[in-house]
Amino acid sequence: MTQDLFRQDGYLSECQATVTAITPQGVVLDRTVFYPLGGGQAGDAGVLQGPDGQSMAIIDTRKGKAEDGSFSKEICHLPEPDLLAALLNPEQNLAPWLTVGSVVTARIDWARRHRLMRFHTSTHLLCHLVPQLVNGCSITPDYARLDFNMTDALDKDTLTAGLARLVAAGLPLVVGEISDAELDANPSLVKSMSVQPPRGSGSIRTIRIGDAGTLIDLQPCGGTHVANTAEIGAVVVTKIEKKSATTRRVVLGFAP
Repeated sequence: MTQDLFRQDGYLSECQATVTAITPQGVVLDRTVFYPLGGGQAGDAGVLQGPDGQSMAIIDTRKGKAEDGSFSKEICHLPEPDLLAALLNPEQNLAPWLTVGSVVTARIDWARRHRLMRFHTSTHLLCHLVPQLVNGCSITPDYARLDFNMTDALDKDTLTAGLARLVAAGLPLVVGEISDAELDANPSLVKSMSVQPPRGSGSIRTIRIGDAGTLIDLQPCGGTHVANTAEIGAVVVTKIEKKSATTRRVVLGFAP
């Protein structure tokens, strides 16, 4: 099991960790600040660094998979494929500092992560402006998109102006939790048709946007976010597409 430090603090950019396994799925640590692909958000990139300055680039982060195909509680840090293959072959001795039991520094590409955080929070604001169920989502360092289950037309300028207003309002974000029973009693909190919050642990992580007097958005979410909407900066709707008779895609980007 990997302790996911980013759940408690999305602003942690590095941590000390111990290598617990090296598998074809990647390097597994006992704790990490690297967010694994999930919920529409891209996995983190960065480096693993040894005690004497040695380093290995991590190009992606994924949840581990068990033999039956289900997700495990391990988080796998993926180097380039040829480097991972070499790590799995002890005879190559590619990185003797990176073996099971080694203590390393796990450091994310913070600039990339911060863009992901800003985009992810922007998509929650968009859910407030377009109160329809979401049937697709992708959050990358370069753009974010939401696919809404709807037939009505949407206007780029109207949505961009609405996002600007919510960003300028400087609304706080609060990480909370609810029980499975509380979610069952409030099913409208789930905005996605394609991604359901994980159950069975006793609590479900939530993201709330707004202060005590103004609730803008509240929904289950395991991703990383900024602490205040003002931190998003200038985000704009770059494209609206009719993907099908019942799907409208909204694509977000950052203004130059």
